Amino acid sequence: MPTRITNRIRALRFANNEMTQAELAERVGVTRQTIIAIEQGRYSPSLEVAFLIARALNARLEEVFQYPDSSGDPEEV
Repeated sequence: MPTRITNRIRALRFANNEMTQAELAERVGVTRQTIIAIEQGRYSPSLEVAFLIARALNARLEEVFQYPDSSGDPEEV
């Protein structure tokens, strides 16, 4: 089942000198396939990996990942 957590990884990668999925994966210490799955919302990262992704993208955790509130609208965590 897909996760309800949404993310802005792809947009933030492009805002960071068009960082590739492979470059992000290397900085975070995961595989490119893991980054793809997280970007597509098929996989929720661990809290540690989420922080590492945010750090690699020079963004706050809340800028990268969002969780919808009870009304279904994304809400910053």
